[in-house]
Amino acid sequence: MAHRGASRAEAENTVAAFRRAGEMGADAVELDVRRTADGVLVVHHNPHLADGRLIATTANRDLPASVPTLGEALDACEGMWVNVEIKNDPEEADFDPTESIADETVAHLVARGEDDRWLISCFRIETVDRCRALAPQIRTAWLCSVVPDGAVDLLRSRGHVALHPWVAMLTREIVAACHAGGLQVNTWTCDDPERMEQLIEWGIDGICTNVPDVALSVLAAASGGPA
Repeated sequence: MAHRGASRAEAENTVAAFRRAGEMGADAVELDVRRTADGVLVVHHNPHLADGRLIATTANRDLPASVPTLGEALDACEGMWVNVEIKNDPEEADFDPTESIADETVAHLVARGEDDRWLISCFRIETVDRCRALAPQIRTAWLCSVVPDGAVDLLRSRGHVALHPWVAMLTREIVAACHAGGLQVNTWTCDDPERMEQLIEWGIDGICTNVPDVALSVLAAASGGPA
């Protein structure tokens, strides 16, 4: 999974990064969704632009040309499935307690008619739950740094399909527990080939990485195929 696209080769969360991921042969792209002052869904990791402006109070027409709309980003991910991370952190300036950003993101994805291509995730479980309620046909996952006790049972009970833990806190036991509970595990963000080898040996389902070309080479070597 190309983290914000092939973000070591191109500027992150740009059309160029997403296209480069496809050229490298990535299976998937991970990208971040926020909303502008005029209600346009755009792809950008931080709530603020590099010049300090808050995206939520800036019109789409006034954003840098490098910031794509969600539609432009998804078009650039042709041939891959996409992990759409909704940014809705209570600690950030654009937090939306009404979850309307979830409603709008789901509506956009459903309108594209490719439900099996999307996996929606968020650090806020309420946002993930909202997406699941709106479109149960689209896969949903919970992002976390430290995996809390009871996470597997919680996700299963709410119909989510995957856990997305931080690689630094991931253990073989967590992977095994998720698999035993019928959940997939996609971890973020791993650029180290040796750690990738370990994760593959554990049976990881997805590795979110800034270097998808490196991950693909490691995966090919692990499976006995050509690098």
